[in-house]
Amino acid sequence: MTELQMQLKAFLLWTLLLVPPFALTALNLWNLFAECSGRRKLAPRLFAGLSMGIGAAEYFLLFCAWFYSGKDYDEATYAFQTHNLIDSAHALSFWLPVLVGIVGLVLLLWCRPEQLSPLVSAGAVAGVLVGNIMQILLAVQIAGQVDLHRFLDWYFYLYHGNLLLLSAMGIRRHIAGQTRLLRERQTVYRQRWLLRLYQFLEKTSHFRLAAFLLVLPLAAVLEIVLILCGQGADGTVQAFTQTADWTFSQQLPPPPLEYEGHYLCTVAAGGHRKLVRPLRLGYRRGAVIVVNRQLAVANAFEELLQERLPRLHRLVRHFYDNHGYPLSQKITTPFRADLVYLLMKPLEWLFAAVLYLFDPAPECRIARQYTVQKK
Repeated sequence: MTELQMQLKAFLLWTLLLVPPFALTALNLWNLFAECSGRRKLAPRLFAGLSMGIGAAEYFLLFCAWFYSGKDYDEATYAFQTHNLIDSAHALSFWLPVLVGIVGLVLLLWCRPEQLSPLVSAGAVAGVLVGNIMQILLAVQIAGQVDLHRFLDWYFYLYHGNLLLLSAMGIRRHIAGQTRLLRERQTVYRQRWLLRLYQFLEKTSHFRLAAFLLVLPLAAVLEIVLILCGQGADGTVQAFTQTADWTFSQQLPPPPLEYEGHYLCTVAAGGHRKLVRPLRLGYRRGAVIVVNRQLAVANAFEELLQERLPRLHRLVRHFYDNHGYPLSQKITTPFRADLVYLLMKPLEWLFAAVLYLFDPAPECRIARQYTVQKK
C-alpha cells in the first residue's frame, strides 16, 4: 500500500467520523424550527435515530480513547488515565434515569399522540426531562477533563446538544398533538379547573413549560426503586461524587502506577483520611500526587537543607533514594500507611522546628511544596 493510498484511507476515515455529527446537528436544528414554524420537516424520525445511535457510538469510542481506565477512585491508574466517570457501586442510580429518558424520548419521537394513553404520555415527557437532567450533570462532570482547544473534544458537547434538541422537538410535538386531539374530540369539561388546565396547556404548547410539572412524581418513583435496589436515597449524588479526577469528584486517588515517589507520598495517599489528613493534590516529576502536612514539611526541610548544607543534603538524599522507595513498596494497606505516618511524626516535628529556627518564612516554604507542575 502506497503512502498516498494510506493518506486517502485516513482522510476517508476521518471524514466518516467527523462529518455525520455536524450534518445531523444541522438537520435536527432544521426539523426543530420546522416543527415550530409549520415548514416541511426532513425525515425527523430517521435523523433522530441516526443522531442517537451514531452519536452514542462516537461518544463512547472517543471517551474510551481519551479517558477510560475501568478503575474506581481507590485504585491506582497510569498518569495518562482517569478514574471512572461514574462510581461503579452507584452506577444504577445514573443509568436507570438515563434509560427512562431514552425510552421516553423514543416514545415521543416515534409514536403519535393518539397512540399513547394519558399516563404513558405523562411518563414519557417526565422521563425525557429526568434524562436531560442526568445528561446535563454528565456534561458538567466531564468539563474538568475536556479541553475545548482540542477539536475532537467538542464532540462530547455536540452530542449533549443534540439530545437537548431532540428532547425539545419531541416534547413540543407531543404536547401540541395532545391539545390538537382535545380540540378534535370536543372534550366537555365538567370541572372548571380542568378547562383552565387545558387552556394553559394549549397556550404553553409552544414553549413546553407545562411539561416540568410531571417531573417530580416520576423522580419520586425512581428514588423508591433505587432505594429498594440498595443504592440509597443519595445514590445519584454518590454516583458523581464518589469519583476522582472529575468536576463533582470528592475523593483523592492513589499515586499513579508508574510514579516512583518516596514513601511519604504513599502514606499521604494510602492512609485513612481522618489520620493522615490529605490537604490537596500536587505535582512531582510530572506526576500528580496527594499532599498532606507531613509530606510538605519533609520536602520543605529537604529544600532548606539543600540550600544551606548541600553536601549533607546529597548524603541524606542518597540514603533516602536507596531506602525510601523499597519501603514504599511495602505500604500496601491503609493500616500500614497509618503506622508509617505515626512513626514519622517525631521527625515531622523535628523538621518543623528546624524550619521555624532557620527559615524567616517557614509556612510560605511549606505551602509552596509540590504546587508547580514541572515539565
